Amino acid sequence: MSGNGSLVESRTLRDQIVSLLRKRLIVGEMKAGELYSATTISQELGVSSSPVREALLKLVDQGMLEPIRNRGFRVTPMSDQDRSDVHHLRVLVEVPTMQDIAGDPELVERQSEFRALAHDIVAAAERADYVAYIEADRRFHLGLLEIAGNRRLVSLVEGLRDHTRQGRLTTMYSSGQLRRTAEEHFAILEALLSGDRERVGALMVQHLEHVTADWGPADDRAGE
Repeated sequence: MSGNGSLVESRTLRDQIVSLLRKRLIVGEMKAGELYSATTISQELGVSSSPVREALLKLVDQGMLEPIRNRGFRVTPMSDQDRSDVHHLRVLVEVPTMQDIAGDPELVERQSEFRALAHDIVAAAERADYVAYIEADRRFHLGLLEIAGNRRLVSLVEGLRDHTRQGRLTTMYSSGQLRRTAEEHFAILEALLSGDRERVGALMVQHLEHVTADWGPADDRAGE
């Protein structure tokens, strides 16, 4: 917290607000069909409205929000087709890339880092800390993809992940599915370390099924 009492540091204000709002969007705290204003958010965070508006416009550019003239900003609705499209793209991009890094020397050298992240994902699932879950999951998957050495691919996948808003996390937690999904990261990592491309592919296809099968928010149609 900065000295003026705001909830974010002033030196990187817009970027930190973008990150905060993105997390709220991903975990379903900001819901489709509801309007959000720069003024209201700035009052909540204890900052001026200018960097908040800049952050909101950045999220508009990324396709996560849409401006409503003279009223504020609305979460862009995600239809079943949208989620299916995102899932299809992620399978096309992530599965072969993960197979390509199976047995990679850099991966083997950094295995303790990714094993720790897998533990963080499971721990977050156990305590129903959805923001920590999403962050650890993001670091795990994007960190692995970075080993392939294609920054544009990593950026693409990060954007696709942002569009997969995960509003059913509470339901997944109560049913035990969140813990089971979290534990899949260990199997993926072990397959990668063993160099088993075929198993990596099968596990990633199964893991990405959650994009459409489990993780889509039930209330996204409210804004359609």
